[in-house]
Amino acid sequence: MASVQHNGRTTPHGTDGSADGGTGAVPGAAARRDLAVRAAVAQGLISESEPVVALLDVAGIRASAAALRTAFDEVTAPGTAVLHAFAVKAAPLVAVVRLLGELGIGAEVASPGELALARAAGVRPEHTVLDSPAKTTAELREALALGIAVNADNPQELARIDALIDSGPGSGPGPGPGSGPGPVSGPVASPLGLRINAQVGGGSIGALSTATATSKFGIALRDEGARAWVVQAYLDRPWLTRLHTHSGSQGVPLERMAEGVRTLYELAEEINAAAGRRQIDTLDIGGGLPVNFTSDEETPTYAAYARLLRETVPGLLDGRYGLVTEFGRSLLAKHGTVLARVEYAKSAGGRPIAVTHAGAQVATRTVYDPASWPLRIAAYDAGGRRKKGPAVAQDIAGPACFAGDLLAENRPVPLLEQGDLVAALDTGAYYFSNHYAYNSLARPGVFGFVAAPGAAGGGVRFATVRAAQTVAEIVGESGGGHADALLLDD
Repeated sequence: MASVQHNGRTTPHGTDGSADGGTGAVPGAAARRDLAVRAAVAQGLISESEPVVALLDVAGIRASAAALRTAFDEVTAPGTAVLHAFAVKAAPLVAVVRLLGELGIGAEVASPGELALARAAGVRPEHTVLDSPAKTTAELREALALGIAVNADNPQELARIDALIDSGPGSGPGPGPGSGPGPVSGPVASPLGLRINAQVGGGSIGALSTATATSKFGIALRDEGARAWVVQAYLDRPWLTRLHTHSGSQGVPLERMAEGVRTLYELAEEINAAAGRRQIDTLDIGGGLPVNFTSDEETPTYAAYARLLRETVPGLLDGRYGLVTEFGRSLLAKHGTVLARVEYAKSAGGRPIAVTHAGAQVATRTVYDPASWPLRIAAYDAGGRRKKGPAVAQDIAGPACFAGDLLAENRPVPLLEQGDLVAALDTGAYYFSNHYAYNSLARPGVFGFVAAPGAAGGGVRFATVRAAQTVAEIVGESGGGHADALLLDD
């Protein structure tokens, strides 16, 4: 018998051939997931009192981080400076950012909150990049004071940076006269650049397409006069040394992503030629590698994308430019599972319905746009073992009080019964970390796990990434400390 351990407890756990078969080898991703589900039941992570929980596969995250670094190592010239910065919005959890930091992955942040998370995780300023279309003066001042890289989104933001570093066009970063509302005090170490919208087109999900003709992000390069303005902005500011774009995301073909990067490279070459020197020394090519949500296969791969960049933009990788990437979803999505109990099994109009505790509060995108964000569903019995039997088309419903709160509609899986478990797969990014507080439903606990091989065949260890939200915390967030605030006299 194998064993699983959590908070000092050990529970018997058989492998059933679903993991390493007693060899002591680290099991594959699907087998690790099955082990983790059984262990979550055995150790009480999921129960009647805790009916929904999120699980993160640490081995899977490590493998994705290694694959990213290896893919770019293989296509870049020796000695090329490459910073892979994790898009924190994909999984804003301190332990996740910390783990990736330990694996050589920095942080791309887009708000004061995300910056605070990165700092709490120990990410160094030189490994942090600030991107956002709506940075306040206070956010810019903090980033410049810390030495964090900043990509300005538009001309007005660039003017703010001019003022903050006390160096308009033609000048350079240097000591400011003091702190406070004026320029930043002391020399500015932040690498600075502009974000451009390459306007190469969108993908199949309009809301995630950042390189369309009318995208809100960056300077629209193909608009009349925009390209000339960008070139002159660099010539006027010798301290602008980076150029940034982000053309990819879910639903965007790799070829379109590469086309956006090529546009960025060609602009950098034009600017450097006009400056008569290598003013731009680093290209931030964004992220956005799509994720396969139809099977356990991890496609497309970082290696395939890196090879495509080598074919499409060979000058990008010849060592003349440093690189920054900003991948998020592709690092985490395949390594997360939301596990929920079936509270009731019923039927309506002849269709079975499994009512669970996972719905819009954890899978907001899937519930409101199921065509763009379908989730795979795995069925387990009450003991955490894979359910067997013929597939039956049924609805997997969530707990929220509206009819469309469905994880899956008319989905064929073994017939679910009261007390069974459903697992929403590929939910490691943008699911359990982005909570939707409809019906004041609690945020689930998030637990990282490792399948640790041992003499008896292996086991599972869990670690708390984020504790489940309590009812008292919900009341506090909802103004419980200000209950009398509106009892005002007329």
